[in-house]
Amino acid sequence: MSAAGSGRPTLAVTGSTGWLGGLVARDLADRGVAQRLLVRDVARAPELPGSVAARCSYRDADAARAALEGVATLFMVSAAENADRLDEHRAFVDAAAAAGVGHVVYVSFFGAAPDATFTLARDHAATEEHLRGSGMAWTFLRDNLYLEFMDHMVGDDGAIRGPAADGRAAVVSHDDIARVAVAVLLDPASHAGAAYDLTGPEALTFAEMAATITEVTGREVRFHDETLEEAYASRAAYGAPDWQVDAWVSTYSAVAAGELDGVSGDVERLTGRRPISLRQYLEARTTPSV
Repeated sequence: MSAAGSGRPTLAVTGSTGWLGGLVARDLADRGVAQRLLVRDVARAPELPGSVAARCSYRDADAARAALEGVATLFMVSAAENADRLDEHRAFVDAAAAAGVGHVVYVSFFGAAPDATFTLARDHAATEEHLRGSGMAWTFLRDNLYLEFMDHMVGDDGAIRGPAADGRAAVVSHDDIARVAVAVLLDPASHAGAAYDLTGPEALTFAEMAATITEVTGREVRFHDETLEEAYASRAAYGAPDWQVDAWVSTYSAVAAGELDGVSGDVERLTGRRPISLRQYLEARTTPSV
């Protein structure tokens, strides 16, 4: 990998130092696709064949515009959760438009809407709206909850706690999202103006997820359905800012409201592969390699 210079690839990927963006960047590299890796720290960019790194920050509009010059297609992973994330998204989208980017593939959220119960889904909806008005072509990948995070929600006492009631979420894996992203990035024009709901193969309650974790891992896990008051009280000890606590709690209350229910066929239709289930993921992770 070399520093960005003349002859830079016209496909740009953000988030390559993270989980989802890293999967996308590695898959593209394995396919021989040249790409420009937009990173805050060039030294941390993954070493991938055919890639060049460019320093870029959502917070720094000038650096973003310079890094995006000559880019035709941009894969935009949402910024790290913070109080100013929506402002960062809007500034980055504006920088992309000013740099002449033609198409943005944006990682959004299932059920993104201005009135979504999950507070961060509202930010995704506002980012989508900004992209629609940007003059650039767009494609939205609306991910459900990440299934890899489910067993990490289990507390030290073996309980998943949250005000989700008997609502369901169609949890989806990073691998499946990344495969969809690559399929879109390989032929972006065919997906212009499309919004895809990316889900796993089934919608589960948290009680069902807890039972699955118990059955597969042998660890006794249960779901405790908190009231909203209990949810805020149990998270107060972390000392997190109000916006973050609201996001944590509303993740569960959005499930209770039915806003993460519903299985989509988009993953299989776009990749040709049935998405992995929570059980399959846990079984693969707990089965010793031979």
